[in-house]
Amino acid sequence: MIIAIKPGAPAAEVEAFSALLEKQGVRVNLSQGASQTVLGLVGDTSAIDAEALLAHHLVEKVIRVQEPYKRANRMFHPDDTWIDISGPDGAVRHLGGPYLGIMAGPCSVESRDQIVQVAQAVKKAGAGFLRGGAFKPRTSPYSFQGLGPAGLDLLLEAKKEAGIPVVTELMDIHHLELFGDVDIIQVGARNMQNFTLLKELGRSAKPILLKRGYACTITELLMAAEYILAGGNSRVILCERGIRSFDPYTRNILDLSAVPALKRQSHLPVIVDPSHATGLAWMVPAMAKAAVAAGADGLIIEVHNNPEAALCDGEQSITPGAFAALMGALRRLADIEGKTI
Repeated sequence: MIIAIKPGAPAAEVEAFSALLEKQGVRVNLSQGASQTVLGLVGDTSAIDAEALLAHHLVEKVIRVQEPYKRANRMFHPDDTWIDISGPDGAVRHLGGPYLGIMAGPCSVESRDQIVQVAQAVKKAGAGFLRGGAFKPRTSPYSFQGLGPAGLDLLLEAKKEAGIPVVTELMDIHHLELFGDVDIIQVGARNMQNFTLLKELGRSAKPILLKRGYACTITELLMAAEYILAGGNSRVILCERGIRSFDPYTRNILDLSAVPALKRQSHLPVIVDPSHATGLAWMVPAMAKAAVAAGADGLIIEVHNNPEAALCDGEQSITPGAFAALMGALRRLADIEGKTI
């Protein structure tokens, strides 16, 4: 249930009203927007009389929410969520609202020279975040699985060397203690419905990048986000990374219609991964630009300094030079969309 509060209502009265509602067995989420204060009631609201609420002097409107996700719902939180992340260089990066966040780096950390060189190159080109995998979920048990804790150490060394915050995937909740200096924790497509993991990340204060499963609906993605939000962590970033199709020409099918759909249904930032979606480096620039035009709040792009020799997903990785050229086009598109990189 959503309760819209009348403009200009005193904060103390709204707080007292919220406490009164909670005595009826529901949890109240208060969202203070630029022009509207909204109370989101979570729990069993069947016994709450909407007509009685409308009679209260603070209440402007009462709406019963039909969707199963509540905290992720834009009705609960009308204004876009922005996520601010401080980097080791002292600068603050933003995701959501009028900002376009760019994450770039190799699929996996392979060596110190590789990750530091890529980190410096993508930051120089204008990326706000360095991506890189230390733990890699692979379909085949014989494929490169990442360097593990040693790879995480190298990623954090690159973070310090280049002065750029990092994004990396957490596969096992038992590794969470190793991620203390990671700036954004990624939940991969295979773990989107690992509810034990999501619940634990709900108790974290770190931003969580949640990738859509390759056979999951938009509602299922939002319900997965709900697990994290319900735990108390409001810093969730949704990622469209392609869904499975019958056509093997590309690795996946990039569902760009998910971007406006998610933006309509939810207040959470939405980014796009054109690298995993297509699996083909030559398609990445076009799909990255299309994602921005569709309204994405950011991109996560695979960049490798020697794609032909990459230990993981070299065929979908672009070079630092190609990334720098793409950033020029993205800046122009961001201006058109009213966003800032």
